[in-house]
Amino acid sequence: MVDIVSPETRSRMMSGIKSKDTQPEMILRRGLHKLGFRYRLHERGLPSKPDMIFRKYNAVIFAHGCFWHGHSCHLFKWPSSNEDFWRAKINRNIDMDRRNISQLQEMGWRTGIVWECTLKGKYRIDSEEVIELCAQWLQTRDMTSIEIGGQC
Repeated sequence: MVDIVSPETRSRMMSGIKSKDTQPEMILRRGLHKLGFRYRLHERGLPSKPDMIFRKYNAVIFAHGCFWHGHSCHLFKWPSSNEDFWRAKINRNIDMDRRNISQLQEMGWRTGIVWECTLKGKYRIDSEEVIELCAQWLQTRDMTSIEIGGQC
């Protein structure tokens, strides 16, 4: 299938997609901060620069976009144009995510992933409930990881 916009327009559109301070990330940050949780952002010394680092709880949280990280939900669909490029890129992202999570856990970090579909889309969960799940997980140190996705 041929792209419906010019390569220049597509390039401009793609460059406008943020990797930091995304809407799901900001919802989580504001909600957890309001509950008294303090964190650092995108720390360079850790694998993949997690979105939020909670040193007090020895935990990190990622706010993953469903498209860029290949989540199997209603928000993800394989692009029909330039398929080889997108399959390679998204599969590479998935592999890097697995490696980075594994490295973080080997370093003793607890890891959390909140998928974009949790906070937006037709199967979203109330943001207060998601924030409460994250807060409970942070305080319950016996769980090494958590992954929260929309109700599909």
